[in-house]
Amino acid sequence: MCGRFTLTCDLKFLMERFQISYPTGFQYDYRYNIAPSQNVTVVIRGQQGNKMGQLRWGFVPPWAKDPSVGFKMINARAETAAMKPSFRSALKNQRCLILADGFYEWKQEEAKKKRPFRITLKEREAFAFAGLWSMWEKDGEKLATCTILTTEANALMSNLHHRMPVILPKEAEDIWLDPRTDLQTITSLLQQYPAEQMTYYEVSDAVNSAKNDAKDLLAPVEGAEQLKD
Repeated sequence: MCGRFTLTCDLKFLMERFQISYPTGFQYDYRYNIAPSQNVTVVIRGQQGNKMGQLRWGFVPPWAKDPSVGFKMINARAETAAMKPSFRSALKNQRCLILADGFYEWKQEEAKKKRPFRITLKEREAFAFAGLWSMWEKDGEKLATCTILTTEANALMSNLHHRMPVILPKEAEDIWLDPRTDLQTITSLLQQYPAEQMTYYEVSDAVNSAKNDAKDLLAPVEGAEQLKD
């Protein structure tokens, strides 16, 4: 699964990396511990190209009676999204890139203790999770939300957890956003990211609290377990 992530890149870099113009009225801040129910930075394909914006993390289907259902839908399984009533329409028509430069996972230890790790690409560059978005509306209230697709863990991630977020290769991002892409091609993109291109390191358990969102959360724990390439 994916329950926390980071985005600490300069906005100008992201605009160039994801081919977007300056988003009018967009408030961008470095984020070191993004948590469910918070706003996340996304890219969606508009009529005039890619647009950057923010969506609340936690998918609320248009037919939901109550937006609280979003707390249970921060992730969608890639293997079943095309069949699930909550996600199948969005998979066909409302795909987005959820921008990140790292994410956290907790390794289960004995006595129910969990140790947090930060996972990044080896180049430490920005990347995009495969995301779905939805617009919920009721009694004049509108809420735009999203979810991160997940798949089985690759060889690296299996050291920490049995699931991992779908990270799209750079060359697949445009295909993912293109509304003309057929469903068969879309589902073929929902693969494990190559383990040899990723790395991880242990971080402080201060990341356990969503109230903590500071740069020092990114620091490796001194003397703790690191990935041996």
